[in-house]
Amino acid sequence: MANIMQADVRLTLPHYWEDAKAELMKRDRIMRKLIPQFGDLHLIGRGEPFTTLARSIVGQQISVKAAESVWARFLALCPKCTPAQVLRAGDGLAVCGLSKRKSEYILDLAEHFKEKRLHVDKWTEMDDEDVIAELVQIRGIGRRTAEMFLIFNLCRPNILPLDDVGLLKGISMNYFSGEPVSRSDAREVAANWEPWRTVATWYLWRSLDPVPVEY
Repeated sequence: MANIMQADVRLTLPHYWEDAKAELMKRDRIMRKLIPQFGDLHLIGRGEPFTTLARSIVGQQISVKAAESVWARFLALCPKCTPAQVLRAGDGLAVCGLSKRKSEYILDLAEHFKEKRLHVDKWTEMDDEDVIAELVQIRGIGRRTAEMFLIFNLCRPNILPLDDVGLLKGISMNYFSGEPVSRSDAREVAANWEPWRTVATWYLWRSLDPVPVEY
């Protein structure tokens, strides 16, 4: 695969998607009913790593609508969305509507990229947990954000984001008739999805919100 530092938009079907669908429908009666409801829709990997991570920080703990508004102002200030451009903006990021803390997080992210503290060009070959270990060193990026990056940027097939409310709600609605579920419950259900937990998670998200997620 080309260096992921190069901007790309991967609109094609992930190479594992059809095999994963077939396996999940064979093993899991809920997936057998759920997957056909969404036709040819599938996970779309998008974006350059720095942009993807910056956008994830912008969207933390605010509504989708608010995040889109802040992101639009951010791009007006930093249209190329490069680490160097963000660092030049510095404290001026506040005009985008970012909190002081989020501005600090994005500047720290830019510093990590500029100083090459991350093995960005090796992420496609690194294990999931090794990529997560690098990402969580950046201020403002926890395990959930790192897992979302693995799903939506690197298109990893076997991610189970147990800290994601949407996943737990999807399992609750589809497997437990709406009853609350614990992380342990989620792990037990997901054991049947290996090694395609990303794919099952994506379909559970779709069951709650048929509009495909962009991250």
